[in-house]
Amino acid sequence: MDDQNLKDLEREQADNKLIGDAFQKLLDTYLSSRHRKKVDIVTKAFNFARQAHKGVRRLSGEPYIMHPIAVAQIACEEMGLGSTSICAALLHDVVEDTDYTVEDICNIFGEKVAQIVDGLTKISGGIFGDKASGQAENFKKLLLTMSDDIRVILIKICDRLHNMRTLASQPANKQYKIAGETLYIYAPLANRLGLNKIKTELENLSFRYDHPQEYANIEHKLADTEAQRDTLFAQFTAPIREVLDKTGVKYKLKARVKSPYSIWNKMQNKHVSFDEIYDILAVRIIVTPKDRTNEVNECFRVYVAISQIYKSHPDRLRDWLNHPKANGYQALHVTLMSKQGRWIEVQIRSDRMDEVAEKGFAAHWKYKEGGEYTEDENELNDWLSTIKEILDDPQPDAMDFLDAIKLNLYASEIFVFTPKGEIKTMPANSTALDFAFQIHTFLGSHCIGAKVNHKLVPLSHKLNSGDQVEILTSKSQHVQPDWISFVSTAKAKSKIMAILRRDSREIQKKGETILTEWLQKNNMEMTNSIVDKLCEYHNIQQHETFFQSIGEHCLILGDKDLDELQGKNKKPKQSAGGWRNFIPFLGKNKSKEETTGIVKTQELFVVGKDFNKKKPLILTEENINQFIFPSCCHAIPGDDIMGFIDNKNRIEIHKRSCNIAAKLKSSYGNRIVDAKWDMHKQMLFDATIEIKGIDRKGMLLDVSKIISDQLGINIHKLTISSDNGIFDGTIELRVHDREEVKTIMDQLKTIDDLQEVQRIL
Repeated sequence: MDDQNLKDLEREQADNKLIGDAFQKLLDTYLSSRHRKKVDIVTKAFNFARQAHKGVRRLSGEPYIMHPIAVAQIACEEMGLGSTSICAALLHDVVEDTDYTVEDICNIFGEKVAQIVDGLTKISGGIFGDKASGQAENFKKLLLTMSDDIRVILIKICDRLHNMRTLASQPANKQYKIAGETLYIYAPLANRLGLNKIKTELENLSFRYDHPQEYANIEHKLADTEAQRDTLFAQFTAPIREVLDKTGVKYKLKARVKSPYSIWNKMQNKHVSFDEIYDILAVRIIVTPKDRTNEVNECFRVYVAISQIYKSHPDRLRDWLNHPKANGYQALHVTLMSKQGRWIEVQIRSDRMDEVAEKGFAAHWKYKEGGEYTEDENELNDWLSTIKEILDDPQPDAMDFLDAIKLNLYASEIFVFTPKGEIKTMPANSTALDFAFQIHTFLGSHCIGAKVNHKLVPLSHKLNSGDQVEILTSKSQHVQPDWISFVSTAKAKSKIMAILRRDSREIQKKGETILTEWLQKNNMEMTNSIVDKLCEYHNIQQHETFFQSIGEHCLILGDKDLDELQGKNKKPKQSAGGWRNFIPFLGKNKSKEETTGIVKTQELFVVGKDFNKKKPLILTEENINQFIFPSCCHAIPGDDIMGFIDNKNRIEIHKRSCNIAAKLKSSYGNRIVDAKWDMHKQMLFDATIEIKGIDRKGMLLDVSKIISDQLGINIHKLTISSDNGIFDGTIELRVHDREEVKTIMDQLKTIDDLQEVQRIL
């Protein structure tokens, strides 16, 4: 036997051992659960999948079958799912990647498994294709199949979690696409299904690949401050343990540390440093009740006991015990003042609630009566009906559709009462109009105002938890376009948009009739080229918008239009209907001012057929002017960046943390390119810093001294205003890179009475 054959044999034996061990671990996990032990069908699914994927390897080099086993392991161990789900997880890529069909799966494993595999096949390959509409359609399929069987989405989340855990083997542009998609869609989905542990891991992994440096910094700081937290936890919990031991309650105390992603998110949103985040540590008290029916009372007993030791924050009591969140989460949150002068959040819940908080809906099944249990999705019906409502009339625009879904996924909740005392759960920031649409579309479309706690309020009034709301209607009221600007729920938005679209179609028809009659009067026929000419003349992009303008009488056809059609106009085109220039598509070049170094103007780089998306794009002084820098995020050297190929095959450069970039990553994944800086402090870029603090004599002098004298940076513009002894200002600077901005900010923070320093652009 030659060396090659020997190597192949050794490799095959090593693979077989690897696969055998992984499957044995899966079986052991399954057998230790409370599910009915259907080992035969699980083994059958494994052997079938192994045969189907034979000889195929992942990018990481391991046999492909290791991926389905890992997905099944997550489904069983981390979600607590049973044999049907494990089989579907093992088979989830078979139809997609091999010659087997859904019918084959149905004949061998039964209809239920085949239905789930079919649902997963439709949405595999990332939920988005190259086209925006395709991506929305795929996501719609995901939600529709999910409303038939929730296990589709649960296994999809397991699949995504394993892909994120093994993302290191993918090229950088793929990493940004998958990480962006995960953060935009899958983490909110996991959150909505109550899979808190998985949601946190998905967020952290996305953050790790998008901003590796910042992730490492936070990890390092968390490790450095661990000893301090341990001491604080021990000091804070010692009196609590003493009191609870006396009461005879069976309990566990856990420390909960904020995840790196949550910390970073808070640092970005609140513009604070790591040291200024005080809620990194929270305490969890998990009660094991003597009597399961009495668990809520047991939790309240604990609260009464600990509030005698520490003073609680009056506005920070959250009772999720009597009013669980829509994803099943139950707990009592209370914030207590420690002896060290720090507010510490304490979460009180039972052992059952704790498991539901970590595993979500899947954990509900564990507490059914009887020793064994089957998967039953009745608990999910309420939530699934809201999803179906959104799907009734999805927006034609993919981005809008995703945003609408996302609105309802991540929203924290408030409780509102109807006049008859019924309780309704609404997303936070909901308005009176959202509430009207929540009850009924007719009520929403004819709503003129509301009474909140018996006081008259406008439609845009934001509701608070505990409000009692009565909706006032009028038959003469119709849906108004400005409503869209203040509603916040997906249902209200989609219904308003649908009604407005229906109305605008009628106006467009009217406009089309007016145009046809006007052309006939002037002995012309309505053709596409004539409409194109008129659109161009009035600076309107779409025919529909043009017809609508005529229908609304915002645009009156006259002699000048006739001259234009007959070619008599030689004057520059006049712009009409400026207010109609809606927000342009993201691909528009908005910036020439970003690159301020003295460089000759260059043609923009256009992506050709032979362009390699896997290779990073290197930005240098020579080529920087060939790329577009949109004004949404204003990237400068040192920022984590990516490239995006726009509709005209030009490349836009975005910060990876930019909101628009987040949408692009999750919607146009195939157009993402990795980009890196290779700049040598030769060119200057604009950066804006915002400062706030207590006003005093000489403050401005101190600021300018540090920037101009000490650091030698050119101040482009400085505006400062003072009000009642508090000042705020903005400083526009010309800098070489992000490092310089950081140095300036660190130096400014040393000035007395200067409280806040942050980069805004």
